[in-house]
Amino acid sequence: MTEPGHTTVAPAPGTESPAPVHRARALPKVRVEAFSDGVFAIAITLLVLEIAVPVGQEHDLIGALVALWPAYLAYAISFLTIGWVWVGHTAIIAHVVGIDRILVRLNLALLMAVAFLPFPTKLMGEYLGKSEPERVAVIFYGLVLLVIELLLAWMWRYVLQAHEIRHPDVSDDELAGVQSRMLPGIALFVVALGVSFVVPTVGVLFYLAISVFLLIPVRSIRGAVPGRGGGSTPA
Repeated sequence: MTEPGHTTVAPAPGTESPAPVHRARALPKVRVEAFSDGVFAIAITLLVLEIAVPVGQEHDLIGALVALWPAYLAYAISFLTIGWVWVGHTAIIAHVVGIDRILVRLNLALLMAVAFLPFPTKLMGEYLGKSEPERVAVIFYGLVLLVIELLLAWMWRYVLQAHEIRHPDVSDDELAGVQSRMLPGIALFVVALGVSFVVPTVGVLFYLAISVFLLIPVRSIRGAVPGRGGGSTPA
């Protein structure tokens, strides 16, 4: 009897039976897509739950709402961030016919970073405009954004190299072109972190601009990806 995930090669007459040969099996895309979309949905919902008017502000509710502008700004940046990550993630799934063990772990790492995003979002919303804590909160937030961008780029790079799970209609040039379009995002986040160290508020505006920028090329990339069996790209 052979173990699941193994296959036995028939022995030649007069020879000993060879050891089982392990073959990696791709996981079904639908399971990974469903789980990933659930994490994205929960993370993006948690963002708005972190926005709240302090208790005892009934006498000046308008002023209290206006004072929450850092929370609104942090929410907008994080919402856009999860948006471009989800679009890029969807395009990655559309390029493969299955998910192998390495890709599923890279996917989990990306989802862990995305699920963590509401925490630095809350920090930045609370401390933006408060001198020294502002700098720490903004830089910490930027580091999380950079990690998310690096993990997404790593997933693209792996799909570029993993021919056994890649869709047969996808060429190396196509994937290389996709990956090259992500490199400016990494460089921009590094620059934004440097700016945040000097002028945190300007760094936050950089984060916002980068998130808007990343939505544009990723959407054009996704539009060039044909619908493939087992995966789809949203409109």
